[in-house]
Amino acid sequence: MAVQPSTPCMDLPQIDADLLRRWGQPPSGPSFDELSKESKVKAERMREIVDQFIAADKIVIVNPVWNLSFPSVLKAYIDAVTVTGKTIKRSDNGLRGLSGLTGTQQGKRVMHIQASGTVLSHGKFKDVEYSHSYVKAIMNLLGIDDVQAIFVEGISEQPDQAQSIKEQAIRQAILAAQEF
Repeated sequence: MAVQPSTPCMDLPQIDADLLRRWGQPPSGPSFDELSKESKVKAERMREIVDQFIAADKIVIVNPVWNLSFPSVLKAYIDAVTVTGKTIKRSDNGLRGLSGLTGTQQGKRVMHIQASGTVLSHGKFKDVEYSHSYVKAIMNLLGIDDVQAIFVEGISEQPDQAQSIKEQAIRQAILAAQEF
């Protein structure tokens, strides 16, 4: 299914007290009509984001690594799509991903492209590679087992090889796109 790219980051509401009050409310909780205009706008936008995620067959996540992690806007997006009752649900056997199924959910695939000045995917800093490992773990929790990665890394450590590193990543992306 073709889904439009997500809207700009500034349209991504942060999870705050307004949204938390709404989450997990029993049917007897405050109705949508009782929410403030601002809360309604946030709730609608969050619903759009998670519905877009659910509808997508292929998801591409691209991020830099800053201070050994991804930017906070990516965490806000992950929070927006990790919603009990929508993309995960509780069962007797613990949490289950989309529709409670195990294994790759409806053929969903994720391509994660990550850029970092230091080599984190292997070598001496592998133990502090938190970004891709987090993205992969969350996608697995959501029932998506097909999570591929392209690392564009080491440019700060080897500035004389920056162009070569970028070209290699582009070649990897072109090859991956043929099968993705």
